Amino acid sequence: MRATLIGRLAAALAAVGCLAAAPADSPVNVPEPEGLYAGPPKGYTPQTLKGAAVINAEKLAALMAGPDKPVLIDVAAPDRKPSNFPEGRLWLPVHPSIPGSVWMPEAGAEPLAPARESLFYARVAELTGGNRTKPVVVFCHVECWGSWNAAKRLVRKGYTGIRWFPEGVEGWQETHETTALREDPAWKAAAEPQAGR
Repeated sequence: MRATLIGRLAAALAAVGCLAAAPADSPVNVPEPEGLYAGPPKGYTPQTLKGAAVINAEKLAALMAGPDKPVLIDVAAPDRKPSNFPEGRLWLPVHPSIPGSVWMPEAGAEPLAPARESLFYARVAELTGGNRTKPVVVFCHVECWGSWNAAKRLVRKGYTGIRWFPEGVEGWQETHETTALREDPAWKAAAEPQAGR
């Protein structure tokens, strides 16, 4: 009887432990980290980003139709060639994205090499004409920490018009057309392997 009681107590404590861990594993109540997120790039993200507005596809479409056109920055990682891809076949991945976007793959990686981070800031400064209040929308895929990190980087750099679009290209394409993007030429020219990725 004592063993049964101990077993039930252990099961109850395990259940309480699972409940305590739930917010970190839930699409609701994921806390914002203090700095940039350095964990796995795919996973549940916070519903907020301090210093930035979080928008949905409807708000993004309205912003794009408005007079002050936003700069759209896609930071999604490129598709990787499958290891079982047949030898001799041409690998031509297509990157669907929101029309008018600038694609800087993995600009939301953490860590990001200092030279890449500097280039990211330089490209955003060029795209905004140096206007740190201009609307800038950052996105990648749904449940992607890369877009959260990239938007956070810009907030920390003093940009006040940052919009984070956590629904990503998947959320956009539910009701809107996408277009095939090529990597930003300046970003591609300076490409180098990312530390820790």
